[in-house]
Amino acid sequence: MTTGHRITIEASDRHVRVVHGGQVLAESDGALLLEETGCPDRYYIPPADVRLDLLTPSGTHTRCPFKGTASYWSLPDAADLAWAYPEPKPDVARIKDHLCFYEVEVG
Repeated sequence: MTTGHRITIEASDRHVRVVHGGQVLAESDGALLLEETGCPDRYYIPPADVRLDLLTPSGTHTRCPFKGTASYWSLPDAADLAWAYPEPKPDVARIKDHLCFYEVEVG
């Protein structure tokens, strides 16, 4: 990692829920909390706790120098609302295939 940039990943002790348009897209007690310098805290949810049947993979890919290349998923009315790192960098290997959403409810 670059000096001054830090990423920590830990098991979250919070219940995480993702709702869009009144529909639950994900709900988990097993999310990972990722804290990264200069970025908002993010919850990465195991794929088993995500309604993947409701999401469609999009053609969008972005590259993070610290985490790797992200793939995105969409809903018909919400493009690229979730992402995951299928092949994350070794330092963040724990988030492999976990999905992250822009907006989550944390309880």
